[in-house]
Amino acid sequence: MHDQDIPAAPCLSPAEQDRMTESAVLAFVLDQHPDQLTDAELLLAFHGDGPQDFASTDATARALRELIGAGLLRRLGVVVAPTRAALYFSRLQSD
Repeated sequence: MHDQDIPAAPCLSPAEQDRMTESAVLAFVLDQHPDQLTDAELLLAFHGDGPQDFASTDATARALRELIGAGLLRRLGVVVAPTRAALYFSRLQSD
């Protein structure tokens, strides 16, 4: 098969890929609220039980760190939960 026969996937910059991952992680945590998940449970939800490649699991872990740093998620012991601000914004978006 020739390269011309394969449709090209959209090429995203690393920053765009990171934003997409952060958005997906935040949306998932908000959707699961009030259930609280550990890092391991989040990784399992995004990558399943099978063999995991470092790049995808690192992207999810990086997104988690960024969201915590931005004040949208917080750690409560071993679990991760959305902050009050994230929940408020989510409610505004759904109205």
